[in-house]
Amino acid sequence: MEGYFGPIIHSSEYKSGEAYQGKQVLVVGAGNSVMELSLDLCHHRAFPSMVVRDSVHVLPREILGKSTFLVSVMMMRWVLGKMNKYSLKRPSIGPLQLKNKKGKSPVLDIGALEKIRSGEIKVVPGIKRFIPGSVELVNGCVLPIDSVILAIGYHSNDGLPCGWKGDGGLYAIGFTRKGLFGAAMDAVRIAEDIGRIWKEETKQAIK
Repeated sequence: MEGYFGPIIHSSEYKSGEAYQGKQVLVVGAGNSVMELSLDLCHHRAFPSMVVRDSVHVLPREILGKSTFLVSVMMMRWVLGKMNKYSLKRPSIGPLQLKNKKGKSPVLDIGALEKIRSGEIKVVPGIKRFIPGSVELVNGCVLPIDSVILAIGYHSNDGLPCGWKGDGGLYAIGFTRKGLFGAAMDAVRIAEDIGRIWKEETKQAIK
């Protein structure tokens, strides 16, 4: 990156796409942060290019008005179709298997996919090297860029909760590496537990 002299920030520093209006922005990564950030850049009339090196599952946030968590992921191909023609490769295993084996969550689409289909968000392969004002990709293409945003390099919290209920009334969802439906089941258990405690406390108060 020493060869690139333009602004480079991590996505944790990103506030708004307003400062990027009319700019060619290279966004590195393929997770939810990248999709949301690229969509925001589009809304502010910037021109984002997403660097996607690995395969990724993209799911709609809702299907038929219901959360994707509650709908079978077998419907995924019917909803979003084949993504290869947009340079997004689908993993060979399902999203739940991928989450359980590698801890890699699927991306929930909130509108970025439409921008990818229209070409407003470009999807490009991995980076070979940076050069002044541009980036050379592994396929040999040279892409002019004005700014770089890195949506990679996040660190997980040390010490995961051992279950959905902790001490002192603290609940946790999605930290036990059980995938999306595991998180949904945790949410149900927590709601039931809160309901049980509320009924007990209310009953005692009435007495």
